[in-house]
Amino acid sequence: MSERADLSSIPAQQQEWPGSLAALDPRPDHGETSWQGRARLAGRRALVTGGDSGIGRATAIAFAKEGADVAIAHLPQEQADADDTVAAVRAEGRTGVSFATDLREHQANVELAAGAVSALGGLDVLVCNAAFQMSHDELRDFPPDQVRRTFETNVFSTFWLVHELAPHLADGGSIVVTTSVQAYQPSSHLVDYAATKAALTNKAALTNMVVNLAQELGAQGTRVNAVAPGPIWTPLIPATMSADKVEGFGADVPLGRAGHPVEVAAAYVFLASDEASYVSGTVLGVTGGKPVF
Repeated sequence: MSERADLSSIPAQQQEWPGSLAALDPRPDHGETSWQGRARLAGRRALVTGGDSGIGRATAIAFAKEGADVAIAHLPQEQADADDTVAAVRAEGRTGVSFATDLREHQANVELAAGAVSALGGLDVLVCNAAFQMSHDELRDFPPDQVRRTFETNVFSTFWLVHELAPHLADGGSIVVTTSVQAYQPSSHLVDYAATKAALTNKAALTNMVVNLAQELGAQGTRVNAVAPGPIWTPLIPATMSADKVEGFGADVPLGRAGHPVEVAAAYVFLASDEASYVSGTVLGVTGGKPVF
């Protein structure tokens, strides 16, 4: 923990969307050297969307260190970061592949699912982590196309991938969806993003996708859970927020700092592993102390 950058006082900064890890200051810990694997996912095959940087990158690396082969999906603009993630997976002696794709379209999800299964020889774990957000100070500033894009990326893609891959995840497979503390304590400048995350967790919206999928797929032996991260320091933050909002990001949580991506990856490893064999239909918060209820 002492080797990690201090995230208690993040300086003001901005990047062009979708952001780059190379330009992030300070650089967060993705587990390349800090994660110590214990073979908890030995022989598993996993698809992680949004796996180029941030939470997805840390999850892919942790999975590889735990013995899993990993496919990641990313936007074409994120190829450089995706290549680094794949290299980190392969450095652990595991199969690592990447797919450049825009998950807003149904057919892209169909092709990604088929490609991942083909590349890995099957699938045991699906991590739906890809997300889009863009902050605005006023409700009237939210463009209609942005609202559509946010829901297509964050909600529709999750459903389409589960629909395609559920048959491959029977008899012990695991699905983990990235939601957010925004579902419970939404920020006004992220109203559309917060709404999509609520759609994945709240009973009041979008038929409670995670819980309902857990009910639907439990009979075939597939567990479905979610992780709700709090303020995690990733390229998405300076690429989607104004510099003044980035400054001090995460300092308002009880632990007083933003989280490193690797600190969230632990939740995905647990939910994908046999240690969580009786855990399904739940949301695990990794929020620095903010409540997820």
